[in-house]
Amino acid sequence: MKKRIFIYTLLILFLFATAILFVEQNREKAFKIEGLESTLDGYTEIIHRYIGHNLTDTLEKKMPLIMDLLPGNIRVSIIKNDGTVIFDNYKDDLEDIENHRERPELKKALMKNHGSHIRLSQTTNEKFIYYAKFYNQYFVRVAQLYDIQIEAFLQSDNMFLYIFLVLFLIVILALRHLLNRYSKTVSQLKDFVVSVQKQDLPSHQIPFPDDDLGQIARSVVVTYQQLEESRKTINLEREKLLQHFHYSLEGLCFFTADRKKVYANTHFIQLMNVILDYPTFSPEKIFDEPTFKEIKDYLDNNEREKPLFNSNISQNGKILNVRLFIFDDGSFEITLNDVTKSEKNRLIKQEMTNSIAHELRTPVTSVRGFLETILNNKLDEEKNRSFIEKAYLQIVRLSELIQDIGIITKIEEAPDRFQVEKITIKNLLDELVSDTTHILMQNKIVLNVDVSNDIEIVGNRTLLYAIFRNLIDNSIRHGGENITISIRNYTEDAYYYYFSYSDTGKGIEEKHLPRIFERFYRANEGRSRDSSGGGSGLGLSIVKNAIQFHKGEITAKNSTNGGLEFLFTMQKK
Repeated sequence: MKKRIFIYTLLILFLFATAILFVEQNREKAFKIEGLESTLDGYTEIIHRYIGHNLTDTLEKKMPLIMDLLPGNIRVSIIKNDGTVIFDNYKDDLEDIENHRERPELKKALMKNHGSHIRLSQTTNEKFIYYAKFYNQYFVRVAQLYDIQIEAFLQSDNMFLYIFLVLFLIVILALRHLLNRYSKTVSQLKDFVVSVQKQDLPSHQIPFPDDDLGQIARSVVVTYQQLEESRKTINLEREKLLQHFHYSLEGLCFFTADRKKVYANTHFIQLMNVILDYPTFSPEKIFDEPTFKEIKDYLDNNEREKPLFNSNISQNGKILNVRLFIFDDGSFEITLNDVTKSEKNRLIKQEMTNSIAHELRTPVTSVRGFLETILNNKLDEEKNRSFIEKAYLQIVRLSELIQDIGIITKIEEAPDRFQVEKITIKNLLDELVSDTTHILMQNKIVLNVDVSNDIEIVGNRTLLYAIFRNLIDNSIRHGGENITISIRNYTEDAYYYYFSYSDTGKGIEEKHLPRIFERFYRANEGRSRDSSGGGSGLGLSIVKNAIQFHKGEITAKNSTNGGLEFLFTMQKK
């Protein structure tokens, strides 16, 4: 760049200097010619005064005298209006001289009254500077030989040229110094730009010169460093955002205003393929599917007044929440969220609420009926007591129902609120046998426990007790009298204890076995709950949830000896 600027500037200065010198020399030459013409004009005036109007007499008598008054190197010619030469001191025989009407100096004299010209004489074959003046009837033309002296006189003074060359040299040196000073800054800035392009920034500050260009260069470097820091911050935040999108449980996809994909996480592709009937990796396909027609119609008809659209799509056993948000520039994002589980939980809770309301209605209605009978009728003491006992049984049933609902809700929604400790199962079962001896004897039921004394489980005592107590209560209510209940741990491995609970009571049809752990489920036949007895209808559901709390599984089957058998596991630690 320095070389180019120097050459371009030098060329401009050279052209400028050449133009000035050319104009100045031409003006000086024109000035000298004008002085010479003035001298020659004086000669023409002297000749004109002597000639007068009588050309013939004057030429014969006075011209010799006139020539004595003029310098010896002056050529004088008298020419008529028609161009005929009637006197020429350089030519005695005028007959050979051609007509001078077309001579340049005569043409100029006709137009301006005087004219000059430097040319080679056709008469003498010598170079003259001619000067002619028109005096109405004739031309007086004087000429001076254009010899070395005249040529030297007309040449311009070289002193101006020398001074101009010295000044030109000084300007070049000053320009070179200035370019050296500023080119250093430009070169340093260029090196910095190259380093930026190669991503190899210098570790030290660049020492720019202390001038205006250096200040600009420092400002450029500082601005770039600030932009680089901002870029790094933006890239870091972008990476964080992309990681968030990538590991988000929601399917996220961003589109341009013309519906071209900008970014989509893998969860979006997976959920989209769950809904579509064919596999695809192109999120733009979402606008071609009838299932997502509502989104396409919303984008086609939306005028940015309502940027948010929200809807649920049910397809292939899945329920997806689809949310569309339109940004100010027309781009938009689509979010897919699998709400199948939450929707099922909502339906289960809704069903449970309806079932609870139904289960509560029966004891509450019974209690109300018994109390109204007592209040509205004068009954004897025996009947009053009977109605009060029946009302009490319904209150007990209601209390058990509320307690069981609380246990299930706590297991599902706040399992961390259950305290865990190391429990010896044999001790817990001994306590259970003690608590149920009376009711087992009433129903003529035999309880056999075959559990090792060293079986210990890290769990919640209340829930472990509820597992075995609810199984026994289920046998008491539905198994009938004169039955045998057996509890044993038949094996174990490195991770689990394996238990068996069975009774010899009534079994149930095979079709009901998969649903006996559902809340408030009743089989139509077999082990249906006695309508007059207690029980909340949640006993086996509590058993299943409590076993799952202890990282185990439970199944039920009809035993070969009659009755039901429950096989379940519980994690050791």
